[in-house]
Amino acid sequence: MKSAVKEVLETILLTLLIFFAVRMVVQNFRVEGSSMEPSLHSGQYLLVNKAVYFNVDTDDINRLLPFLQLPANQVFFPLGSPQRGDVVVFRYPDDPSRDFIKRIIGLPGDMVEVKGGYVYVNGVRVDEPYIYERPNYPVAPEKVPPESYFVLGDNRNNSHDSHIWGMVPRQDLIGKAWVVYWPLDAWGLAPNYPANAQQPAGR
Repeated sequence: MKSAVKEVLETILLTLLIFFAVRMVVQNFRVEGSSMEPSLHSGQYLLVNKAVYFNVDTDDINRLLPFLQLPANQVFFPLGSPQRGDVVVFRYPDDPSRDFIKRIIGLPGDMVEVKGGYVYVNGVRVDEPYIYERPNYPVAPEKVPPESYFVLGDNRNNSHDSHIWGMVPRQDLIGKAWVVYWPLDAWGLAPNYPANAQQPAGR
């Protein structure tokens, strides 16, 4: 009897450990609104990879292990850093209780500008086959601050994003859109723009 109870408790404990481990690396997200059309549509469900942007701040390490004497004010992304074209889920800076989904346009140090219906990064017009329509608003040249990201919705003229409220701080990033799983006819990898897209240099 004791053996059976122990086995049940071990099974429950293992199940809970697996559940919390999965929650640490994957998050469910429901798309709301039309800001990411035509790439993503309202009501679709997707999985967000939370582990991919895991990062380490050298200041935190130096506080814990001062003998290492790592360079100050540096952040490392062991599994890969955010890239232009990534579709990301993040906490809305003006209301952290809300999660938004947008596409990264500018990385830290990039100069971003919107003029004549086109987006320019570091002076280079960005190839954007994923947008719904060209933006009808300007954004004066603006340099993305350290540890921040400039994001836009693919439905440029119907998106509440960086052209209105500014940058997304690194600490507000939750993860990268990974897989759309519902509805079934929309199943597939999330519409992250491939790495061979036009990537302006100059950071």
